[in-house]
Amino acid sequence: MEKIKIGIVGIGNCASSLLQGIEYYKNKDSKEAIGLMHWDIGGYKPYDIDVVAAFDIDGRKVGRDISEAIFQLPNCTTLFCKDILKKGTIVKMGRVLDGFAEHMKNYDEKYTFLLSDQKEASKEDVVGELKESGAEILLNYLPVGSEKATKFYAECALDAGVGFINDIPVFIASDPEWGRRFEERGIPIIGDAIKSQLGATIVHRVLTNRVKMRGERLERTYQLNTGGNTDFLNMLDRSRLASKKESKTEAVQSQTENRLEDENIHIGPSDWVAWQKDNKVCFIRMEGKLFGDVPMNLELRLSVEDSPNSGGVVIDAIRCCKLALERGKGGILYSPSAYFMKHPPKQFTDDEAYRLTEDFFKGKRED
Repeated sequence: MEKIKIGIVGIGNCASSLLQGIEYYKNKDSKEAIGLMHWDIGGYKPYDIDVVAAFDIDGRKVGRDISEAIFQLPNCTTLFCKDILKKGTIVKMGRVLDGFAEHMKNYDEKYTFLLSDQKEASKEDVVGELKESGAEILLNYLPVGSEKATKFYAECALDAGVGFINDIPVFIASDPEWGRRFEERGIPIIGDAIKSQLGATIVHRVLTNRVKMRGERLERTYQLNTGGNTDFLNMLDRSRLASKKESKTEAVQSQTENRLEDENIHIGPSDWVAWQKDNKVCFIRMEGKLFGDVPMNLELRLSVEDSPNSGGVVIDAIRCCKLALERGKGGILYSPSAYFMKHPPKQFTDDEAYRLTEDFFKGKRED
């Protein structure tokens, strides 16, 4: 089959894991597909993806082939596939806007961005690159808090007529106005905020749902996260966290029997610990009542490599978006959004979202 041609905005750790994964699974078969939820979606395998356009603002990445750019500082994710052939896709200078946290200028270059001295791209530049490259889908990997920049690239996707997958917590797919615009243009969109394969959100959601199913009462809960990548450093600026906290909190609140009062639920990034690099440590506590109003509490610690944890999910999202393009299905893809994202337009339990997404693969119509 022909490759699925994609563009990527933000060549950070997540982009690095994605490209490494596409290469890694070229030498695997379905029996060796550890770490993937699906080997085949609509005839497309994990390696049937080709990055044909890329945008960043870091001077160490702009101007390089993407196969080299993904290994440049400040990227620090696990290297599980180092041998990636040159793609012939040069990372182009993007648009800065709010895609850069000002406080990060004061850190060592190992941990921060070095702004490229190249001229920023205009909308016409980005749209032209997407069209010329033949990209079918644009993947958004900008830093948390990039509200203006995300909307800029969503506009570019609309103008270029390419599908849009919003992996960060800026509300595009879950905003009715944006959803309407993609629907009117017949362009598929999946979002918002990628839900990792086995991350803090999915674990917290499943536990919360099971508490409800087993007749227990959840009274208080928190989720605290630490990490050492640029995502956590970026989030030290609390003004960039509003959408992030909302998306993560709603992902858990949606699984409760009765919504918790704000003071009884705290979910969000807690601190940046440089030596953790791309490792994310999550602490979850849940307090409530069992049979006879007897108190219970649960504490859990989860440690995962943050960026590879979302790679397989994104590969599935890309293939779902491709199926929508082939079927002429535009607008919000509700089922894949619910399964792959923290803040979809419609929340379901993970079991329900899984079933609906499997139906989507088979071409069943979404309600």
